[in-house]
Amino acid sequence: MRMPRVVFLILAGALLLLLANGGAAQKTGGRSPDADWPMFNRDLAGTRFSPLTQINAANVAKLTQAWSYKLRPHDGKPLTGASANEMFQEVTPIVVNGIMYLPAANRVVALEPETGKEIWVYELKEGQASFRGVSYWPGDKNNPPRIFFTTARKLAAINALTGEASTGFGNNGEIEMKIPYDGAPAIYKNVILMGSNFYGPGQRHIAPQLDTSAGEPGDTHAYDARTGKELWEFHTIPREGESGLETWGFDSWKNRTGNNVWAFALTADEERGIVYLPVSSPGANTYGGDRPGNNLYGNSTVALDIETGKIKWYFQTVHHELWDYNLPPAPSLFEVVKDGKKIPALAQTGKMGWVFILDRITGKPIFGVEERPVAKGDVPTEWYPPTQPFPLKPPAVTRVSMTVDDLVTAADTTPEHAQACRELWDKTKFYNAGPYTPWKYKTEGNPPSLIYPGFTGGPSWGGTAVDTKLNYIFVNSKDAPATGWIQKNPKYEPGMDLAKEFPYTRVNGPAFSAPVKDANGRTIANWPCSKPPWARLVAINVNTGDIAWQVPLGINETLPAGKQTVGSPGAGGPMVTAGGLLFIGATNDGRFRAFESKTGKEVWSAKLDYNITAVPITYLGKNGKQYVAVVAAAGGARGANNESLVVFALP
Repeated sequence: MRMPRVVFLILAGALLLLLANGGAAQKTGGRSPDADWPMFNRDLAGTRFSPLTQINAANVAKLTQAWSYKLRPHDGKPLTGASANEMFQEVTPIVVNGIMYLPAANRVVALEPETGKEIWVYELKEGQASFRGVSYWPGDKNNPPRIFFTTARKLAAINALTGEASTGFGNNGEIEMKIPYDGAPAIYKNVILMGSNFYGPGQRHIAPQLDTSAGEPGDTHAYDARTGKELWEFHTIPREGESGLETWGFDSWKNRTGNNVWAFALTADEERGIVYLPVSSPGANTYGGDRPGNNLYGNSTVALDIETGKIKWYFQTVHHELWDYNLPPAPSLFEVVKDGKKIPALAQTGKMGWVFILDRITGKPIFGVEERPVAKGDVPTEWYPPTQPFPLKPPAVTRVSMTVDDLVTAADTTPEHAQACRELWDKTKFYNAGPYTPWKYKTEGNPPSLIYPGFTGGPSWGGTAVDTKLNYIFVNSKDAPATGWIQKNPKYEPGMDLAKEFPYTRVNGPAFSAPVKDANGRTIANWPCSKPPWARLVAINVNTGDIAWQVPLGINETLPAGKQTVGSPGAGGPMVTAGGLLFIGATNDGRFRAFESKTGKEVWSAKLDYNITAVPITYLGKNGKQYVAVVAAAGGARGANNESLVVFALP
């Protein structure tokens, strides 16, 4: 008996939909996990890779906005406890079992991911929810699923189905944390893994509710997801009797702030039960004469046993921090195929501009690392490391040095701008000695140091994404230098507590850029004085350690036509799909873009009202449609108050 044509067409269409969605269409009796984006980086490996393929390089040009959700509270109440201009900029939502969850100022909300309709809203009694993300725990036979988030020095749990406080967790759904953390907790089985943040007097505009006292170490903690009980604590600054103490001269480990783990979400090897900590810098960032030595575990990737918190290995990316070259992102995990063998690996990036590809079981570099001599500075009492670790592969993904040959030319921008940059270079006589250029001591006639990368990178917190089909990792970076000197601290007096004041401090030098004026002589822009691109997107073949491709990321619309594709330095990170696409904001030109992950070709962009400084996500709706979502909330018109989650789909 022949099948009726209409039935055949219906079945064929259903099969094509299933294939187009990479097998992620809803299955009988349950939803495929491929359909969701269940945590900040999508998986504990930190790949940010989705197996969905409905949106692909052939049709992405048709992508249009499906809906948006304004992040400010609807009641019109003013935000308190944090800067209104920074509250939403780094939020990444999650989608679990067909429900979207995200923090929104003094609320946590659950939304229908197909429409943005609110399912429930949890309002905090005081303070703000983490301005980065929330986490999901599936529950057990005694507990329903929970949404975890941080607020000031508290870790809170709410029922994922109802939006009510999970009273069985801690004290009425909350536990007190020793150190504040504003990331999304990582959850492995029933273990919650938490980093820590520090915000001092100079950063209170970012998050005054997270203000920390001098002398608080940046230890990492694990908690029981069922009860809130603390399971273990790892000392990122070693204490008496612990390995690494010998790297802190003058007993400088005592009463020391820093070495915190401020990654937005930690990564873990689920099979082996290992969590990887990207440890930040010891205080103070740019002076370390009071702490001679390499200062473990500062600026290190540290592997811990999740069940016990015991260290398995570490790899230090920067010895004796003097540049604020911390490791904002957690590493991404993948497998390297080398000499016919699969090697469990990770990629660690940081502000210093290098990508270290390590064996994630042993911590050994897969493509080699060598200690190379670096320049020594002239600041009195400073301790300078004689060498720094340089990976043999891949090469730096940002500018790490500057010479006169690297100055911008008239062909890059304009003759007037190029001339102004050359005059600035000749007049100021910036000092650059290559990677890890030391800060010059401020004395008469001593030129300012010009340091690449500067305080924001290079790569920054945006981190990496991994195409597990191509075996490429992707990282965005910018060429943003820092200039200045180290000078005596006028606030310091002999005998003062070094946890509060240091004898030397950094001061800014002239900006390494030149103003651009209109016909009326008004400054309309400041363009960098280094050759473009000033921001880039880089793909690395992890099987070889070579750069597969790199392209400018973003445009500068104040440049003459034909010269605008120079990169637009911003912040944020990439996401990649099995549909052969990479999605990213991370610029200051207001665009959200898609690139072919194999070639780096830009295949789609959308202009938004705000810049994107967050990580995008993708998921499958219950209606069978694939969506791409991202928060756009930075650099918009002041007072507009339209910071939003913006969601796209095919027509």
